[in-house]
Amino acid sequence: MTQRRFIQCDVFTAVPTKGNGLAVVLDADGLSDRTMQDFAAWTNLAETSFLLPPEDAAADYRLRIFTPERELPFAGHPTLGSCAAWLHGGGVPIEAGLVRQECGVGLVEIDLTGATPAFAAPPTQIGPLPEGHQAALVRALELLSERVVRSAWLNNGPDWNVLELESADDVLAVEPAGLRAAGLHDVGLIGPQPAGSDSDYEVRLLAPPTAMSEDPITGSLNAAIAQWMAAEGRLSGPVTVRQGTRLGREGRVTITPSTKDPGRILIGGETQILIKGTLEL
Repeated sequence: MTQRRFIQCDVFTAVPTKGNGLAVVLDADGLSDRTMQDFAAWTNLAETSFLLPPEDAAADYRLRIFTPERELPFAGHPTLGSCAAWLHGGGVPIEAGLVRQECGVGLVEIDLTGATPAFAAPPTQIGPLPEGHQAALVRALELLSERVVRSAWLNNGPDWNVLELESADDVLAVEPAGLRAAGLHDVGLIGPQPAGSDSDYEVRLLAPPTAMSEDPITGSLNAAIAQWMAAEGRLSGPVTVRQGTRLGREGRVTITPSTKDPGRILIGGETQILIKGTLEL
């Protein structure tokens, strides 16, 4: 057993306890895969992350991300939360204003120069939902098919099955109970907010990879949706996404297309440090 620095933080919110919780082990060198997986199961959070020395000389640190059941190649709130924890623990980036994280999808850049830290949305595969999949989702969610505006299969490490609905109210009205019974999972919903709202879209992730029925706030899903919108010419400027509403959370995700680097999209949000100390692991 070794004493290691530990932080628990709340990501994608300005209000502590109203975002998506993340456990971060800052000194994970020497831990086995089994130990990391067991610790992630013990924390019982959506994700637990482990910071390690980089293998790529261009990276500031290497990150491994575990749910209670499995390892993920990439996830959004662990990216921003782990970066915040690394900086809080005294980390100094190789390049001022930019952190380079090494993870399962390669190098992910986190820009520190904006109003909030923001990671560069990784490349996303975009395609149609598998044949019959949209109809199955509509049945399981008890949706009116005419309320579905468009749909897509997206992959930026995880797979996402996404439906865009007519409105944020349509998104919030959906009950997820039928998804797992139908063998469906990783379902993203997005719908526009009314004019004058404090956000542009409402997003939900239903039947995520964990045992939860709904994920509070999902950076990787929002990153994939941003790439989808951009690919279809529907992302002309910055937008703000609200997520977690049905769970009593106050998640806010900013999506900002770069004005200097065409094709680069930044996914940002605040992180609150709630717990810091050491653990024996």
